[in-house]
Amino acid sequence: MLTREAGDAHLHRRAIPAEAPGFRRVALRGTPYPTLARGPGTVAGLLVRPPPAALVRLHVYEGPFYRLAPLRVRTARGPLWARAWIAPPWRASGRPWP
Repeated sequence: MLTREAGDAHLHRRAIPAEAPGFRRVALRGTPYPTLARGPGTVAGLLVRPPPAALVRLHVYEGPFYRLAPLRVRTARGPLWARAWIAPPWRASGRPWP
């Protein structure tokens, strides 16, 4: 999905594993999609640095329900600041997303 939507065939090769402590993955109210919500736990994912054109494409893919929000993540290289597409808290259902 990342390669297709970002339009960058090599982006996934530059990704590094990361964890977002203090967040959990929950369902986005009224949709089959997930979002992050503050709460106990840790969400695992990948940290990527997309070039500007890929970032624009990913923003279009994510759509109007999400905003790019700063958060602190843990990586093997240590803690880093990152950004993730997160829906406003009122859009989060609170129901765990598979």
